[in-house]
Amino acid sequence: MKKIKIFLVLALLVSAFPGMAQTADELIDKHLAAIGGKEKLQAINSVITEGTMSVQGAVVNIVSKTLQNKGTRQDISVMGMSGYTLFTPTAGWSYMPWAGQSVAEAMPDEMVKMAADQLDAQGALVGYKAKGHKVELAGQEEVDGKPAYKLKLTYTSGKVETMYIDAATYYNVKTVTTQNVGGQNVEGTTYYSDFQKRPDGYVLPMKINMPTGMGMNADFAISKISVNEPIDESIFKP
Repeated sequence: MKKIKIFLVLALLVSAFPGMAQTADELIDKHLAAIGGKEKLQAINSVITEGTMSVQGAVVNIVSKTLQNKGTRQDISVMGMSGYTLFTPTAGWSYMPWAGQSVAEAMPDEMVKMAADQLDAQGALVGYKAKGHKVELAGQEEVDGKPAYKLKLTYTSGKVETMYIDAATYYNVKTVTTQNVGGQNVEGTTYYSDFQKRPDGYVLPMKINMPTGMGMNADFAISKISVNEPIDESIFKP
């Protein structure tokens, strides 16, 4: 009788997570197919994202530009002031007048190394082995009441990101990122929603939510995404 009960429990678990026995690579293939396909993703050379972030009642306008393995830049407008952060493979700069900066300042080497993964416009899972990253299945968990696969991604930089892949859509609906900052492990959680299929076939989340602690959130609403538009490399200089 005990063996029958154990079998029934296992059967229920399998039904709750279809294809649970799949490998990490099989899950990645399904995820990439769901958001546009591996070949289309490998063809991405640049991404430009425009949107607004709401933080504690303040509205922040952000334009983010990434050129594959060349540089990434965020232009930020808030409280009538404009600034930016930018990174290349070897350097980083920030100019934030609302934080008291009067001129652009160089980022510490640690910040530059941490930002290296942001230079990948295609996404870390596209050709992850060639990029030196490692992945493994880390179980299953519900996100907003829906089953999701946990995919643990360890970057070459040492950053660890657990992606929650929805079991029905194969979209990445949540990430939990852990990285070492100043000798301490810092964890951050991000939720993705409002997935929309673009005319060019890519499927992208248009809403991003980042809990900031003490019951507060940073909500980013994307208004426009441009893929493979020309980007002048000169913008990656202060």
